[in-house]
Amino acid sequence: MEELINRIFSIKNSNEFETVALDVFKFQYENNEVYGSWCRLMGKNPDNVFRINSIPFLPISFFKTHKVVSFTSSPVHFFKSSGTTGNETSKHFIYDLSIYERSFTSCFEQFFSKIEDYCFIALLPNYLQQGNSSLVYMIDNFIKKSKYKESNFYNGSLEDVIHTLKECENENRKTILFGVTYALLDLIEIEKLNLNNTIVFETGGMKGRRKELIREELHKTLCKGFGINSIASEYGMCELFSQAYSKGEGRFFCPNQMKILIRDTYDPLTYISENKTGGINVIDLANIYSCSFIETQDLGKIHSDNSFELLGRIDNTTIRGCNLMYEF
Repeated sequence: MEELINRIFSIKNSNEFETVALDVFKFQYENNEVYGSWCRLMGKNPDNVFRINSIPFLPISFFKTHKVVSFTSSPVHFFKSSGTTGNETSKHFIYDLSIYERSFTSCFEQFFSKIEDYCFIALLPNYLQQGNSSLVYMIDNFIKKSKYKESNFYNGSLEDVIHTLKECENENRKTILFGVTYALLDLIEIEKLNLNNTIVFETGGMKGRRKELIREELHKTLCKGFGINSIASEYGMCELFSQAYSKGEGRFFCPNQMKILIRDTYDPLTYISENKTGGINVIDLANIYSCSFIETQDLGKIHSDNSFELLGRIDNTTIRGCNLMYEF
């Protein structure tokens, strides 16, 4: 297994990705009872699957009703989705947290730079209250690796966040602000800022705090309030180990161990071409001990530069998987 895991994190091109993906499929078919049963129901197995497009994708709802694991020992941890009151949440059972840490580190550093070079300011009150959040685990790891003592979760006074942001700006520190949507909007209502060294990540919000707002309008408001040109986002979820990143304009790019396919919403076994809207299927090879092939309920489309865009949900609400849009 160590050899396969090292290959996952050494992928350099699409041919290598497909070869490793087929090996991961074989492993999970043989070792994941839930996924193997789903594949057999679809009439698929390692003997008749030779391309990525033939690999079955497990509906993400299975994480709410089944223990989706590719191991037999007791899990060392689990992550759960935020959900809403009264709704069933997804659970992602973990065999080895070091693989998650290796994955989110490689994802971040592929698109930005070394984690320790940033000051991380996290404004994520609801995620902390939720517990067992994969996002909180990741950012906590970033905070501990940062060389700046100001890196921390800020869940008290918004004035403290504003003070720290100004301090980082004055000292020309590379800074990243991770914030839930409503908290970022609350912050810029207190004071408008003019940030030159800070990347602002909008991580989504919690239902019911504000009215929904389309991404373009939300990001325009945040850009004006923080004095910046773009809002960054990450596309990740508790069921995955990898994250895609957007530096602005809502265009996400996948790390080397991750790939997005767009399926026809009326025929989920058919994939559609660039610039056409459909359901998002995610391949996350780092999710080796769970399921690497997940059919989400997100809508999106792929562009010619291999970026992808999120366009809502298949149930016709105006939210995306982990990025809720709010109006104030």
